[in-house]
Amino acid sequence: MPKILRILNRLNIGGPTLNVTNLSAYLPADFETKVLAGYKEESEGSSEYLLKEKGINYQYVPGMFRAIDPKNDWKAFQYISNQINEFKPDIVHSHAAKAGALGRLAAHFSKHKPKVILHTYHGNVFDGYFSPLKTRIFLAIERYLCSISTAIIAISEQQKIDLSEKYKIAPAAKIHVIRLGFDLDIFTQNNLEKRNTFRSFYQIEEDMVVITITGRLAAVKNHHLFVCAIKHLKTLDAYVKFKVFIVGDGELFKEIVNWIEEANLTYCLPHETNYEAEVIFTSWRKDIDVINAGSDIIALTSINEGTPVSIIEAQASSKAVICTNVGGVKDVVADGETGLLSEQNAIEFGEKLYLLIKSGVLRERLGKEGNKFALNNYGTHRLIEETQRLYKKLLKLNQ
Repeated sequence: MPKILRILNRLNIGGPTLNVTNLSAYLPADFETKVLAGYKEESEGSSEYLLKEKGINYQYVPGMFRAIDPKNDWKAFQYISNQINEFKPDIVHSHAAKAGALGRLAAHFSKHKPKVILHTYHGNVFDGYFSPLKTRIFLAIERYLCSISTAIIAISEQQKIDLSEKYKIAPAAKIHVIRLGFDLDIFTQNNLEKRNTFRSFYQIEEDMVVITITGRLAAVKNHHLFVCAIKHLKTLDAYVKFKVFIVGDGELFKEIVNWIEEANLTYCLPHETNYEAEVIFTSWRKDIDVINAGSDIIALTSINEGTPVSIIEAQASSKAVICTNVGGVKDVVADGETGLLSEQNAIEFGEKLYLLIKSGVLRERLGKEGNKFALNNYGTHRLIEETQRLYKKLLKLNQ
């Protein structure tokens, strides 16, 4: 029975945790999996419940946090090394940057030598995160880490191109594309009932168009562009009926509130009840299926994105989506077919938002096509089949 040690940055809400959970839960019984995970930041929502619900064997890694800290990182490296020597995995599979660095180094230098060292890029930190100098340093580190990796997984064709050609991290032959896979059924069930529940709670009139953006309140998600687009939207039509929901939390919460005030938009903070406000903050929520059902448009304004999980879930919910055209987004959103794409320009984004608000027919068509695309391409069955095939291939080549 092949053993897999899966290492994850942290148990926060997002695509990497969902990917790790589904891979660990649904791989056939002839694989034994153990998960090691770092600690989420205080402002992030926890996804630990997902692993518990599916009975996944997991442990926290002492000292593994998102921030770079030599003392903590050394502690985490030693713990991972000990786990490799004790568990004796055939495959060490890391997910996302910090886990990818510590996990691959530990696997490479451990006494027990795994047959396969594999890493999945769920995005990258080469655009929109650090200064040019730091970015060059991280690129050099990633190139070394890829040199000690058996193989690399990209989660979209565009990401593979970026990794091999734009950033030159690894040769294309070493990179395998396996798209993420999700349990999407919940986003297709009882949506009318969920919509009524959501809109009744927030006292939303039926002709009010709800625009929702979901994700960490962090610089890379570019909520500033989103707020500027909403401000521009109001200049196009002072009487347009819309309401915005900002789902999530993070280090830029106060800045986003300030931007909203500067845009002369009214707002309702989490745990407040002035739901007549134009912008409502919900903080983190587990019931994204209910929020999606109650919404009409789901937006994403990221500077950089691997595979946009919130957009795939929105498509599965049959909602119209609008996104900035970055990273792997265009692998999910075909402009004018399964959603709308915009450059990173608040005026363009605002005008396309206005188009969606004014045309229920367009929203319905995009939602219907997006639903078919998401269900056909991002279910768990395909994810498991492709990952299992790669595992077996790599194990056979490295016996």
